Amino acid sequence: MSIFRTFLYLLSLCLVVACSEQHEQSTARYEHAAKGAFACALSHDGKYSLISSIHHGVALWDNQQQVLKYQWFQQQAQDSLVHTVAISYDNSHAVTAEKSTFAVWNITTGNNTGYYKIHASTIRDIAISNQGRSVLYGRADGVVVYLDLESGRRIEFLGHQEKVNVVDLSPNGHYAISGSNDYVAYFWDTRTGQVIHRFNHPSRVTQVALDPQGRYAFTADSMKQANVWQLTTGDLVSKLAYIARQKIFTAVRFNDEGTLIATGSPNRLVDLWQLESGKKLQTWQVIPREGSRPKSAVVLDVAFTDNNQALLTESSSGFAESFNLRESNEYN
Repeated sequence: MSIFRTFLYLLSLCLVVACSEQHEQSTARYEHAAKGAFACALSHDGKYSLISSIHHGVALWDNQQQVLKYQWFQQQAQDSLVHTVAISYDNSHAVTAEKSTFAVWNITTGNNTGYYKIHASTIRDIAISNQGRSVLYGRADGVVVYLDLESGRRIEFLGHQEKVNVVDLSPNGHYAISGSNDYVAYFWDTRTGQVIHRFNHPSRVTQVALDPQGRYAFTADSMKQANVWQLTTGDLVSKLAYIARQKIFTAVRFNDEGTLIATGSPNRLVDLWQLESGKKLQTWQVIPREGSRPKSAVVLDVAFTDNNQALLTESSSGFAESFNLRESNEYN
């Protein structure tokens, strides 16, 4: 998850939910960053949390054993922190990025498998494919770079006209999605660099995600549109239904069945949505760190766990939290 999403909480201050509104609370909570988290990625199954913090470098937590598995320190400059992290879908590798460098790590051994420096612009967001074979990163100059780490093959996608905010990569590394300040999200083939679908928005695209099964894409902008698209046709499946004038998403996850979407926001909210209709089904709140000002927290990532019976979140407060889903028949 990128620091870009973390800083979006400043925009959410005007959207704070009324104090009288009640939200369901977490059923379990674990502290993963004593002074709060800077960036975070959860593995798709919630088994691992990859967390960057100011005081502890990058930490990989095993959420099944609730133990710190590895602590990694990138060769960072004094004025640069790891602001973007990602875990491959197969849980084999992780990637951590600063402004102009990124490192790839083997989750099984904990070893660093590569350290890379870019010489143009700065990294805004990053993703990694299965087995750590390839990475995708978006830059502030509008360029998206796909790099095959095994062959060295490199593609620069030049479709965007403004800075790239978010990217995602299919597990096999063959397909990418990228969103930019130019109001556009592109779904494209990393083998050819060719655009497959263009998804237009009325404002800056601030969130994108690919369904790992290759069925859907999610795109959202900085104002009021959050859409689910069918990837084979490019057709709109649904729009998330909410009445707020402005709603920002800092995290998104499809469930394995392709029926539900979980999202996180910069104002502590975690929401569950029905994919086909866009209807909101359930809402929770993560806790803020004690003494934080403003008294809020950014939801940095979310994952389905326990066979779709629960959600796991990581937030800027430094806590992992678990939330129970209602029985499916309660949604009907």
